[in-house]
Amino acid sequence: MFAKVFRVKSNTAIKGSDRRKLRADVAAAFPTLGTDQVSELVPGKEELNIVKLYAHRGEAVTVYVSGGNPILFELEKNLYPTVYTLWSYPDLLPTFTTWPLVLEKLAGGADLMLPGLVVPPAGLPQVQKGDLCAIALVGNRAPVAIGVAAMSTAEMLTSGLKGRGFSVLHTYQDHLWRSGDKSSPPSIAPLALDPADLNEEKGSVQVNPALQGDMGRLTLEGEEEENGELHQASGEKSLAEASEDTSIGGLNQDSTDSKTLQEQMDELLQRCFLHALKCRVKKADLPLLTSTFLGSHMFSCCPEGRQLDIKKSSYKKLSKFLQQMQQEQIIQVKELSKGVESIVAVDWKHPRITSFVMPEPSPTSQTIQEGSREQPYHPPDIKSLYCVPASMTLLFQESGHKKGSMLEGSEVRTIVIDYAKKNDLVDADNKNLVKLDPILCDCLLEKSEQHTVMKLPWDSLLTRCLEKLQPAYQVTFPGQEPIVKKGKIYPIDITLAQRASNKKVTVVRNLETYGLDPCSVAAILQQRCQASTTITPAPGAKDSLQVQIQGNQVHHLSWLLLEEYQIPRKYIQGLEKAPKPGKKK
Repeated sequence: MFAKVFRVKSNTAIKGSDRRKLRADVAAAFPTLGTDQVSELVPGKEELNIVKLYAHRGEAVTVYVSGGNPILFELEKNLYPTVYTLWSYPDLLPTFTTWPLVLEKLAGGADLMLPGLVVPPAGLPQVQKGDLCAIALVGNRAPVAIGVAAMSTAEMLTSGLKGRGFSVLHTYQDHLWRSGDKSSPPSIAPLALDPADLNEEKGSVQVNPALQGDMGRLTLEGEEEENGELHQASGEKSLAEASEDTSIGGLNQDSTDSKTLQEQMDELLQRCFLHALKCRVKKADLPLLTSTFLGSHMFSCCPEGRQLDIKKSSYKKLSKFLQQMQQEQIIQVKELSKGVESIVAVDWKHPRITSFVMPEPSPTSQTIQEGSREQPYHPPDIKSLYCVPASMTLLFQESGHKKGSMLEGSEVRTIVIDYAKKNDLVDADNKNLVKLDPILCDCLLEKSEQHTVMKLPWDSLLTRCLEKLQPAYQVTFPGQEPIVKKGKIYPIDITLAQRASNKKVTVVRNLETYGLDPCSVAAILQQRCQASTTITPAPGAKDSLQVQIQGNQVHHLSWLLLEEYQIPRKYIQGLEKAPKPGKKK
């Protein structure tokens, strides 16, 4: 369902009543969860967003996002957990096991065929047709997909484990997973003997009968892949090799597996902190708002493919982390105004800063999705153009141009100068003046000037000519054909608004013109600003969206647009609305 890019309709913070309803729905849909686990999954106070989207086939889906990760999604009034949730609650659903080689096909939109199942010694889980199930890989109990059983366990066994077993809804590595922090599955040991132990205890594992004919090949059978099912061999590899290859699909068995997620987040927090101080923050930047330091500097130093989330660290809050750094005498933090903290001093000679080794630079800190691959964002090349109207065609037809022709300013200048010289219009007594022939009079003069103005200076002649032409512009993205449009290009517009609740919100429009996806920008700002974001249709603009962020977030927008996306300042209006240092947002 999420194998291809989906379209976001809205992204709003959940209301208190909806939060309570969701908690009740989760308890009803997953009765194995205790009260404390339901409260943990659907927190009472932490930020929780409702994202309404359309999958690539048009299905309307509601996604619930907590801590930057999708935790649940709702389709046709049925509630489903995401892989992020299943990693915290691996026993929430009955789990079936398949080979790592199959994961790539599942993430590409294929259903799971029964020949791809691995039968554990205790047998397959007992399910009925239509039951929601989890799918894991050999050697790791962390689910990598969820699907609906196409038949009961009894029917699976009766069929000889042939045919379609599960309609897959969501997988690790699909676009729903990509909308979160893109973390890899944790390493969770199997409950019972796994085929990974095949070399140690031969004969203790039941191999799918479909595989017994040729133990050297792992083959999946099914209908055509265009129907969403597998139809080809997923690869040639011995069972022993397949069971050992647990790194396929991102199940990395490195040293970080021995550390808890909290310990890993603590390390990432320290790394981004030191990286930001060593290469981004300068003495002239001080005093620096702690919120700006986090959003504009620390987040930018986060390695590609990882996401900094203070709530998942042992510190929980930025202020507590910075207090620890202050105790280590790396920085000094003061409350310059009530409730607003700033970094006022940094010891750049501190051993932790001087000994910090800079990571290899990434080509860009932000990527945008195009199809099923990701490409670095580069700002477009923008040129101002001039369109020849009907009233100016006589002046430009000698140079081979007609009504609607698009010209750059330098081309207009060359054409006008050549026209004057070719028709001997340069004043013999004063080379700075041009005599006006009937065509120049008709094209450039007002009616009241027709019988009074006989000559014009060069600069006035060229200025009048440009003013009479219609404005246009050309936008060229790297590797793409130029896009030419009439009219003036609208800048990215940043405004502040006051809502009924008397709270300020930051609104940004016209992102699409510059190749920016409003949904992606909203997700970045939500994480960096630690504030709720909403995406709505832009008033008075067709097929355009605007992003609304709670509070005055112009500082964060300024850094994102100018420093990271490298969009020229002249194409952004509203940057002067950023809060002054020491002033509460």
